[in-house]
Amino acid sequence: MDQQPIVSHAEKLAKQVGSTLRRIRKNKGLSLQELAQLTDVSKLTLGNIERGEANPSLSVIWKIANGLSIPISVLLNENQDVLISRKHEGNKILSANEACTLEPMFNVPHYGSSEIHRAFLKPNSEYSPSAHQTGVVEYVTVMEGEVKIKIEDECYHLFEYDSIKFNADRKHAYINPTSSTTVLHFVMTYRNST
Repeated sequence: MDQQPIVSHAEKLAKQVGSTLRRIRKNKGLSLQELAQLTDVSKLTLGNIERGEANPSLSVIWKIANGLSIPISVLLNENQDVLISRKHEGNKILSANEACTLEPMFNVPHYGSSEIHRAFLKPNSEYSPSAHQTGVVEYVTVMEGEVKIKIEDECYHLFEYDSIKFNADRKHAYINPTSSTTVLHFVMTYRNST
């Protein structure tokens, strides 16, 4: 009997991100070099991603999404008519320091104006994403645990079921000061880029 190779979840995600990125780049009429200049990600890395040969970190995904002015969920989610988002079963991506696992919850069928994620912040850790593109607003709710959110020079301490809204085109960080995982729910809205 011929055995079919088993494709891991990471390999499947890498191929899906790559094909989606290639489609978006071509739809926007961009060369790989132009995309590299927009995103501050090397042409070699972008080529590897498009071919499904690289599994990019969360920071690289953010750079690409910011450069293209699209929600990251456009790159991470598969197209489906009905989608149930179950904890730890969908696509996920890790921050470079592996402190934060982000799970896009629902696909946007086009370069949408919003996206929803759940995130798991490891105990006693910090996740510092880059500032997002102009016009991005984050709505964050603590679903379990607590978090300190630093926005530029101000720090806000949130507890279970507390929420915050802020302009995410500024430097910000998420800090879990506890010995338990913090679960966050994100809604991100994007100003229309057309």
